[in-house]
Amino acid sequence: MRRSGLRWGRLVASLLLFAAAAWGLSLGAVVLTAHLDRARPAEAIVVLGAAQYDGKPSPVLRARLDHGVALWKRGLAPHFVLTGGSGEGDTWSEASAGRRYVLRRGVPDSAILLESRGRTTYESLAAVSVMMDGSPTRAVILVSDPFHMLRLAIVARRLGLVPYTSPTPTSPISANRRMNWKYYLGESVKAPMAIIQR
Repeated sequence: MRRSGLRWGRLVASLLLFAAAAWGLSLGAVVLTAHLDRARPAEAIVVLGAAQYDGKPSPVLRARLDHGVALWKRGLAPHFVLTGGSGEGDTWSEASAGRRYVLRRGVPDSAILLESRGRTTYESLAAVSVMMDGSPTRAVILVSDPFHMLRLAIVARRLGLVPYTSPTPTSPISANRRMNWKYYLGESVKAPMAIIQR
């Protein structure tokens, strides 16, 4: 009985050690990807949605949009895709609020595509994947907060896109160390799960 108990104890300890190592690797990958800007010529710049208030982008969304516009002005893609649906009771979607914002900053309406139904990262990127059907390379520059980059790349690849991640350098979340680490820790669990589920 004692020997059997020791074997079970070692097995449990080994499993816990394996789980801790896997989580550590995931966290490291999230942090590493957050600091890599892979922007290069692509078919579209895709800005992931965030909160908006009666048509006005939240600080988080505004930072993402500003970065997307900067990439646009570098001539990296012919299309500018804005994603994000609307919450209950909202009259604006995140995408439509973003459209108004980037129009005022020089992105022509003819270049803008809206994905205004997605409520999750997966739903938004699934719609973008459909938009990219027929494009020569299906390459997209994905713009969001740094903590989001690894999961975005994983989901985009699952959907048949070629993702180039470009983290927002002025994210209000990144400026708040405590909040930033909270998101990193959350993504260290969400990113591996994105491999197997929506």
